[in-house]
Amino acid sequence: MSVRTPDPDPEWTPEGSNIPPTPSQNSNPGWLSDVELAEIRRRLPLLYVEAVPVRVDGLGQVTEVGMLLRATPTGSITRTLVSGRVMYGETLRDALFRHLEKDLGPMAFPQLPASPIPFSVAEYFPLPGVTQFYDERQHAVSLAYVVPVTGTCEPRQDALEVTWMSPQEAASDELSAEFEGGRGSLLRAALASVGRLI
Repeated sequence: MSVRTPDPDPEWTPEGSNIPPTPSQNSNPGWLSDVELAEIRRRLPLLYVEAVPVRVDGLGQVTEVGMLLRATPTGSITRTLVSGRVMYGETLRDALFRHLEKDLGPMAFPQLPASPIPFSVAEYFPLPGVTQFYDERQHAVSLAYVVPVTGTCEPRQDALEVTWMSPQEAASDELSAEFEGGRGSLLRAALASVGRLI
């Protein structure tokens, strides 16, 4: 059970960045090597963004909630949300857009919120029981958003599929138990924030 960190995107650079990569660096100075990331995870909390993709009707009411189905390294199948790290020099909006595109595909057409204020802040700890959120690798602080998408979603990265459910189905206790790291409760908080938790 862990907060997912996608593979480096060599084409991404912070907007307006004039820092050229050196031959020994990834072309993106915001990415860390595996060794650097492991060292930082032992010493500092890391900042993440998470997104609950939704479909809305003409009145802006949430009609469907999207979630990812993925296989863990141990071979179990779990549900999760769009999530990933915020890189050095990257805005929250850029991070949200990058992770939505990576997990849902380039034709998802996410409608990013006008405000960078999340509906919730989740703290993941490597020790179970500190909060309801758990990540065995690290202490992570995650800003969570509800993001409407209008296009076609095709799973990418390590996702097996994107599943769409009604808000009532998504709020069920049975489905909540299928989420990794306590994200079922984060999904319920997302539904509550848009008035769809009944």
